[in-house]
Amino acid sequence: PLQKIGRKRILYRSGIEDTGMKIYVSATTVRSGSGTRQRPFMTIVEAAKVARAGDEVIVAPGIYREWVDPRNAGTEENRIVYRSEEMGKAVISGAEPVKNWENYKGDVWVARIGNGLFGDYNPYTTVVSGDWYFAPDPVHMGEVYLNGRAMYEVLRLEDVQKAEVFSLSWEGDFSRHKWYTEQDEGDTLIYANFLGLNPNEENVEINVRKNCFLPSKEGISYITLSGFTIKQAATQWAPPTAYQGGMVGPHWSKGWIIEDCEISDSRCSGISLEV
Repeated sequence: PLQKIGRKRILYRSGIEDTGMKIYVSATTVRSGSGTRQRPFMTIVEAAKVARAGDEVIVAPGIYREWVDPRNAGTEENRIVYRSEEMGKAVISGAEPVKNWENYKGDVWVARIGNGLFGDYNPYTTVVSGDWYFAPDPVHMGEVYLNGRAMYEVLRLEDVQKAEVFSLSWEGDFSRHKWYTEQDEGDTLIYANFLGLNPNEENVEINVRKNCFLPSKEGISYITLSGFTIKQAATQWAPPTAYQGGMVGPHWSKGWIIEDCEISDSRCSGISLEV
């Protein structure tokens, strides 16, 4: 726990006493520690719970599959800085890997995923919707990625099997990689055409989280997010007449700096800058 003593704070578990701490995070640590360089936290979420104005959270290379919900604001004079230790090497992902694929028919495989994985937000039962969104057949919030590339959702299982090129796609032959989802007794089923590949031997991921770095509360101001790769979230449509949620954003806070980040593969909005 942290105790404030004037401008100084003491982190009892590590013995740190400082007015502006450096808090370390490493996904490869064997066991989550106290946030020192020698005993880093395992997740950015842990660091976000203790970071205060003037602190810097330094994140080592690795994949961080989490929604970082900053709890505390910085100030104009003393920002809270979240920084990738190596440019682009700390990856915040809204996706999870899937390795339990079974062959369904030909090049089509199926994975059964317990809905407990998604908590109270299942991107495979929720469709893209909102004001000013007029698609006659809306797609789901979820996504399936094959080796980092988004596959194409279809609304019928037979279209997965046909694996036809999507005429509006810029990706040509890759657009034949189709997927389809349905529910079965509390599970999400995903059917996907991998065109001859074994998905259990490839990097196949699915969207799970709605956000990657976005506070749930308003007023978490003066945050710097620097040098991260941020990708693969099940964001909802951002209408001009209602709340706009992105994969990254300040949620009606001020003074944010988002710099040197590579942000990609959001279902709808990558960055939302509500003011």
